[in-house]
Amino acid sequence: MSDPTKPPGAQPAQAVAAMDLQEEADRLQAELEEARPPHAGPISQVAATVVALAVGVFGAVGSYALGLGQLTQPGPGLWPFAISVVIIVLSAVLVVTGRNLQDTERFSRSSLLTAVGLVTLVGLAALLPVIGFEIPSLLLMFIWLRWLGKESWRSSIVISIGAVAVFYVLFVLLLQIPLPRLI
Repeated sequence: MSDPTKPPGAQPAQAVAAMDLQEEADRLQAELEEARPPHAGPISQVAATVVALAVGVFGAVGSYALGLGQLTQPGPGLWPFAISVVIIVLSAVLVVTGRNLQDTERFSRSSLLTAVGLVTLVGLAALLPVIGFEIPSLLLMFIWLRWLGKESWRSSIVISIGAVAVFYVLFVLLLQIPLPRLI
């Protein structure tokens, strides 16, 4: 039954709101498409997955060398090995299925952020055996949050300290993984 106070052919307020929301979503999607760098092509897609595959193999070999231990007494290499195997499997699947995907972007200025993230990760790996995991992890989290993620100073400090505290409780106290540490 129609509302006698509305003129004939008038749309309900909910339908108008839904149309406005859809138009806004379409406008935002168009803006995102314009701001996105151009697609790099299938060769870049496969090359990126081969690099990820190589990183997974390197991680698996390195973590195996650390010692896997047993499930009841895990060694320092068990969890990195498990993650490396997941990276290898996902990369292999992506090499086979990802040739037609449009996800790879050409290198641009924003690609430098990825390089900064990689360099800081290498710094973490270099400092870890020297001064333990607490300070390098704290610095890595802070740099990633503050400069790569553009979070506020307060959020970066609070989240970094909280994340390192969670890492300490999870890996050192609960899982008793022998990580190099200060405390």
